[in-house]
Amino acid sequence: MEKRTNFSHFFEPQGVAVIGSLRKEAMVSGYLAVKSLLESGYKGHIFPVGHGHTEVHGMRSYTSISEVPMRVDLAIIMINSRGVPEVMKECAAKGVKAVVLVTDGFAERGREGARLQEDVLRIARAGGIRIVGPNTAGILNTRNGLNPCPYLTPGHKISMGPVSLGAQTGLVNPQAFPYSNFPMGVSKVCDFGNKCDLDECDFLEYLESDESTAVICLHLESIRDGRKFLEISRRVTTKKPLLVLKTGRTKAGAKASASHSGSLSVDDEIFECSCRQSNVIRLKGLSELFEVPKIFATRKLPRGDRLGIVTFTGAAGVIAIDEAQMYALRTDRLTTGTAGMLDAIFPGLGKLPVDVGPLPGAVRDFFSVYPKILKAVVADEQVDCILSVLWADPSGEATVKTYTEVYHELSMTSQKPIATWIYGPDKAITEEIANSLEKMGFPVFADPATAVRALGVALQFASRSRDWGPTTTPSRLSEARTHPSCFSLAGCPKGRAPWGWIPGHPLGGSASNCSRPHPGISSGGASGASP
Repeated sequence: MEKRTNFSHFFEPQGVAVIGSLRKEAMVSGYLAVKSLLESGYKGHIFPVGHGHTEVHGMRSYTSISEVPMRVDLAIIMINSRGVPEVMKECAAKGVKAVVLVTDGFAERGREGARLQEDVLRIARAGGIRIVGPNTAGILNTRNGLNPCPYLTPGHKISMGPVSLGAQTGLVNPQAFPYSNFPMGVSKVCDFGNKCDLDECDFLEYLESDESTAVICLHLESIRDGRKFLEISRRVTTKKPLLVLKTGRTKAGAKASASHSGSLSVDDEIFECSCRQSNVIRLKGLSELFEVPKIFATRKLPRGDRLGIVTFTGAAGVIAIDEAQMYALRTDRLTTGTAGMLDAIFPGLGKLPVDVGPLPGAVRDFFSVYPKILKAVVADEQVDCILSVLWADPSGEATVKTYTEVYHELSMTSQKPIATWIYGPDKAITEEIANSLEKMGFPVFADPATAVRALGVALQFASRSRDWGPTTTPSRLSEARTHPSCFSLAGCPKGRAPWGWIPGHPLGGSASNCSRPHPGISSGGASGASP
């Protein structure tokens, strides 16, 4: 049985009140949130609350949450910020336990907004209410159809999957990301907004025991409690991968963060060290937030650091080898048996990377031969993980069927992770192949470098988490642990320690080990100034 946490009432409500404009033409409205809940198949009770309407989407609407005759677990609020305190008092009187505060105009708008945010928080605490937001695009749970998105969306059904996303941005929510093109699917999504109450630590505590979440991804502009984050992330990463995109790394970025979500940014070097010690995988950009997690979706980890490459273009092979060097991956020799079999098909084919580009014009009925090549490399004892680069034939006649069949066979016979990149002149055929492979559980990436990077971070996670996924007997994981890109304290600048060590410092850390001074920290101790 899953443990109940601060987020339980948000993701598992039996009754949801949607408080806001019920006008059909509004771009952000309660009308659209109710519509999203219905289209997503939410089976709990829905209570529209707003003025000027007696019925919305065939359901009775109410002018106040106090009129709702049944229990309300979760309230979605999207009204003018000045009206929020009064509505929060009504929610408290009703016994509401969770509020998603979509409304903006709080701490991200300056001192006056910050004071209003504090007033709202005081009311919530007095009434036993927890808040996500304000200034949030909301939450999503595909497991029960809970998708109260208050924005206009295409209305596509979002696939259920193993990846959960938390962010200080609405870019991860359905109005911004095309989840219909994400066949791997998602489990939970949460935009933290200003984080006046619940934050990334509460989200992690909930997902730690969430059986439908296998991979956790976070976008963070700030960390409110660094010591707690380090403690929880250490615990979580023994059970499932945790990937983090940290923005606001520069002074200019930190300043922009303050105006976006009212956040105080984190010293980036301290954050980097903390990621290394707690086995948190750090991402480089927004695209990776959606791309890299796919490598973990099938729970297949590399058993070692030996990368096999089968490609239709030699250039992609070179790109892959360059990227592999950054992540402690190496291209070894194939076994004598595999090399001999491939050389018999075409002279020189039996070496890595296996470049099949010349074969379509040199080998009769090439697409009947290709599956043998890919399966041989995947099965080779000298290969632990595979980059497969596919060419999408413009006609689509041979490639779609060939690739689908061979990957289906590999899904039944191999436990090795396979990362795929597909290229070709016809986008529709490329996407058709990609969707077919991802529905079978094979991640397809935007480019070969990202595919190899995903395999690299999977190796790094495997080197620390042998209990996760299939039984792993790595060949050279000890070498991966000490690689410069691996997440260990040894990689911190001049031995800088992570959070939890500087008394009085908002993030902790060891002042004596720092390679440069920190604001508010002198050789005699911490003054408590913000970083």
